[in-house]
Amino acid sequence: MHKYIAYLEYINGKLSKYFRQQEPYIFCKRGCAKCCQKGDYPFRQVEVEYLLQGFSQLDNDKKQLILDKIQKIKQEKADCKQENFMYECPFLINNECSVYEYRGIICRTFGLISSRENANSKVPFCAFEGLNYSNVLDVENNVISEEKFLALNTDIEPLAYNVSYKYLTSEKFEKVFEFKFGEVRSLIDWFI
Repeated sequence: MHKYIAYLEYINGKLSKYFRQQEPYIFCKRGCAKCCQKGDYPFRQVEVEYLLQGFSQLDNDKKQLILDKIQKIKQEKADCKQENFMYECPFLINNECSVYEYRGIICRTFGLISSRENANSKVPFCAFEGLNYSNVLDVENNVISEEKFLALNTDIEPLAYNVSYKYLTSEKFEKVFEFKFGEVRSLIDWFI
């Protein structure tokens, strides 16, 4: 686990820098939790193992609340007829992550514009809800507006970063940090 923690320290350093560089466009704040309220949350095996370390440190009431939420979500998923089942993260309590320091990679990167392999960029969905990058987003065309950017009168451009989950959990990082991420599943599917 210490090699995964070294990897997280490296990634957190990069992400902190990126979020600081994009400060005029970042509106994340404690208690917002839009990113945790409806998703699929891909997690690799090592991420779940680390997350469970955080879970083990919670008080018994919080643990039970999370376990109850997991059971409820699993039942909702079993009853769901849709192909893409979306759910609230079971670790979200009162709009705050109960295991924040142990959260997954997808949680750490959310909120930035991410670059894609096809040279397109992906704006975080919260931009459409008045949050990150909403001050430069042309909602109609789903692009960053040069006009809105210029109106902000800032030299800091809205940029896309290579922070896709696929890239950050690739073999490249496994080789450099000498550990395996393991298989990927939706967070809820890790719990029996």
